[in-house]
Amino acid sequence: MRKQKTKVATYSFFSLPLFILTLLLFLMPQEAVAQGFYKDIFMDGGIRLTSRKDLPAARRLDLSIEYFASSKGKKASDFTLQDTLIQTALFTGSDDDTNGVLLYPDGAPRFKAIYVNGGFAPAHAISLGESGKDNIKKFVKEGGSYVGTCAGMFLASLGNKHKNNGKEYLHIWPGWAYSTLLSKTPIGHFIEKGSPLLKYYDFGGDMHVDSVYHNGGGFAYLQGGLPEGTEILTRYDYTPKTGKQKNHSIHNEISTWAWKESESTGRILLCGSHPEGVTSGERLDLMSSFLLYAIDGVGAPKVKGELQNGVARIMDKKTEDNNPDFTRIGDKQYHHFTVDIPKKAKNIRVSLEGAKGYDLNLYLNRGAPAFKQDANMVDISKGAKKSILNKKLEPGVWYIGVECDTTVESRQEEWGWSYTGDLSVLNGVPYTIKVEWD
Repeated sequence: MRKQKTKVATYSFFSLPLFILTLLLFLMPQEAVAQGFYKDIFMDGGIRLTSRKDLPAARRLDLSIEYFASSKGKKASDFTLQDTLIQTALFTGSDDDTNGVLLYPDGAPRFKAIYVNGGFAPAHAISLGESGKDNIKKFVKEGGSYVGTCAGMFLASLGNKHKNNGKEYLHIWPGWAYSTLLSKTPIGHFIEKGSPLLKYYDFGGDMHVDSVYHNGGGFAYLQGGLPEGTEILTRYDYTPKTGKQKNHSIHNEISTWAWKESESTGRILLCGSHPEGVTSGERLDLMSSFLLYAIDGVGAPKVKGELQNGVARIMDKKTEDNNPDFTRIGDKQYHHFTVDIPKKAKNIRVSLEGAKGYDLNLYLNRGAPAFKQDANMVDISKGAKKSILNKKLEPGVWYIGVECDTTVESRQEEWGWSYTGDLSVLNGVPYTIKVEWD
C-alpha cells in the first residue's frame, strides 16, 4: 500500500452522526475566497524577470504563495542551465508532474492567481516556450486569475505598440499597451471613480496614491478603443516638463485595468508601475487590492457532468488523454457533478471509491456546488471510500462534490519551492462516483 502523505484535520467528531457533523462544519469560519485550489498565488520571477522572493501584499493578506526566482541578471548569459530546467519543469511539466505547477491533471487552475513580475517581457516570453505560454493561457481560460505589473502587464497584452512588437506575448488581454518612456521615477495614480478597488481600501479618501515606483512600464493603448469589458482602475498622475517625455505626457492615461472574458475564466489585472515591493501605506493597499480583486474574479466552478441512476462514472483518464470530464483529480482539487432526483426516489445513495492510499471527501448540496464548508451533507472520514445515504431527498437538482484532501509536501529552496512525499498525486488520483435510488 502506498504510504500516505496527507495534510488533513484530525477532528475528534468523525464518529458523530452525519447531521451533527454537517452542523459543526457549517458553524466553522467560512473561507472568504473560492475553495478547491492548492494555494492562492504562484509568483513568476523567472528568466529575464525580477527574481522576487517576497510579495508583501500576499503576506499582509495571509495568502499562501509559491514562487520561482531565477538567477539575477539582465542578459541571457546571466542565467544558468538550472534556471532553464526548473522553469521548464514548472511551467511545462515533468515526469513527476506532467501538467506543470499551474494546472491540475484536467487542465483546471491549481492556484487562484499567478502574479508576473517586472523585467523584460519579450525575453521572458521566449524563455517560456510555446508550451509554457500555452499553459498560462489555459490557466486563465480555465478560471485562474492573472496579475501583471510592468513586464507582466506587457506580457499579457497583444504587445507594446510603441515598439510594434508582441508576437511572442500571451495575448490573454485582447488589447495593446504603449510604453510610457519613463524610467526609475516615482509616479502618482488617480483611483478611477467607481473603481472596484475601492471595495477593499479607501486610499486615504482622496482617490490618489502617490509615488509608485515606475520603470519602463506602459499604459492601455486607446486608439481604436479599449477591448469590450475592460475596466479602468487607475490613471497616471504625471506631466513631465523636460526630457524625452516633454512632448509625450502620460497624465490621465490608463495605468491599471482589468478584464474578465466570461464567468468561467479568470480575471486579468494589469498595471504599468511597480507597487509590488512596498511594505506599508497606500501603495501597499494598492497592490493588496490588485490581489484581492484578481482572486475575487476566479472562474465559477465547472460541472463535469450529470450522474444517472445506477450508472458508475469512472474518473481515471490522464492529462495526455485530453478528456477533462473523465480525468483524475489533483491535490486539494474539487470535481463537481449534478444529479436530478425525481419525486418518488427513495433510499438514495451516493458512493465514492478511489485509489487506496489517498484521502477523498464526498459532499452533497442542494442547488449549488458542494464544498466542504457549505454542503448539506458530507463524508470526510479517512480514506478514499465514502458513502452518503438518505431515505428521501427533496426532488430536483443536487450537486455532488469530490475533494482530494491529499497533497504533496512543499520545501523551500533557493530558487523557490520543490515537492516531496508521494508525488503521484500531482498526476491525479483515479476514482469512481455513483448515485443510485429505488
